[in-house]
Amino acid sequence: MLLLYFIISVLLAAGVLLSRTQKLMKWTGGAFYLLQAAMAAWVIFEGIGTTSLSFFTFDGTGALFNTLLAIVSPVAFLYGLWYLDREEPARKRLYHALIILLCAALTGVYFANNIAVTWILLEATTLCTAGIIYHRRTRRSLEATWKYIFVCSVGIAVAYLGVLLLGGLSHGADLSYSGLTVSAKFANPLFLQMAFVFIVAGYSCKMEIFPLYTIGVDANMAAPAPASALISTVLVNGGFVSIVKIYRVVLSTEIAGWSGNVLVVAGILSVLTGALFMRRTNHFKRFLSYSTVENMGIALLGLGLGGVAVFAAVLHLAGHTVIKSALFLQASRAGKSYGHYQIGRWGSYMDVSRPGSVVFIVASLLLLAFPPSPLFISEIIVFGRMAVEGRWLLLTVTVILLCSVLYNFMRTVVRLCYNPARAIPPREKSNYILLVPVLLLILAAVVLGTLQPGWIVEWLGKGMEILNG
Repeated sequence: MLLLYFIISVLLAAGVLLSRTQKLMKWTGGAFYLLQAAMAAWVIFEGIGTTSLSFFTFDGTGALFNTLLAIVSPVAFLYGLWYLDREEPARKRLYHALIILLCAALTGVYFANNIAVTWILLEATTLCTAGIIYHRRTRRSLEATWKYIFVCSVGIAVAYLGVLLLGGLSHGADLSYSGLTVSAKFANPLFLQMAFVFIVAGYSCKMEIFPLYTIGVDANMAAPAPASALISTVLVNGGFVSIVKIYRVVLSTEIAGWSGNVLVVAGILSVLTGALFMRRTNHFKRFLSYSTVENMGIALLGLGLGGVAVFAAVLHLAGHTVIKSALFLQASRAGKSYGHYQIGRWGSYMDVSRPGSVVFIVASLLLLAFPPSPLFISEIIVFGRMAVEGRWLLLTVTVILLCSVLYNFMRTVVRLCYNPARAIPPREKSNYILLVPVLLLILAAVVLGTLQPGWIVEWLGKGMEILNG
């Protein structure tokens, strides 16, 4: 099934790239997102527990993140058609083809059961994302593209050192995660520590966490806003899955506690970084990107603390994916109305688009973990885990940093919606084709944070299976 998915995805990407008319490009692109939805449904109902092509195993965790990809990507595609409506046809075709290839590579990352295959597919996401960043063909986009390629290549190279170390410890050159888990039990702890640090540091460029978070922020600023909605959500989810699979390898070794502390340190440094730079940036897409750094830090804290906090990390990522996507997509409408993303020059958006302002306010409150946000539940669980373990200093610092994030975020949103603007653009036309999908994303977050049907809780709980085996 997965082989067929990859083949059809490449063919559809080629079809989009070679489309001679706008209509053909739309239908071909739409066919891929139907394929993506079908793939997600098949995995949920038929595929879990099976292996494909020897290198991919369908599990609950991969199914969750692949379903989030199937939910967010067609909405981003719809916004991309609108956002790039006046672009050159060749650029639009290349943009949509690269998005398709990015989604296909991420699907592979979510289900890969081999560390080498994960590494290869993450490098493939680098190439796809670089092409998307360069879409505008400007000096700034060119600079951002080369920075992204260079820093991600360095990060992936550092991660490759960790892969080589783990590969040297494996018996019979078995690079599957299950094989590495067995080999790691008999490995030198120092080599395991080095490999773990190399891989986490290298993959941090994908998850947008400390230390290589900067490249994700620059990518989101330079890429078209609908693409940023994917880079800042489903791509960072791929980084999270890649890190957590490595974490599972070392959990049964002597360095289990040490590796958890490494993730906690990386997590709190990411929260600190996001909180500090959100206050200093004047570009709205960079602002949302630093929010991603902060939220990925919370997820990493949950992963490092272990126990029920792992469930909180998965819930946090699920909520963040739908909420942050809604914010980036709505930001694309605001940015197109004003002609820029400079926060200091925005204002009076309530007069430009009342529904859009409501989306900004509600989505921001949900992202800041106000009930009924799923992030409220995840953060409470993480705080509770810190308290149970007696990590009061960590808890205090985290709460203070999140209060700073709360202040800066709401100040920015209030300025956008209510502060007088230097020049108020014309009112946005009511476009329900664009508004309804974003409202559905927000509704999905509210349902996740309030009703929480039993099957959803059970499904999210499978996020712990990647640690528990």
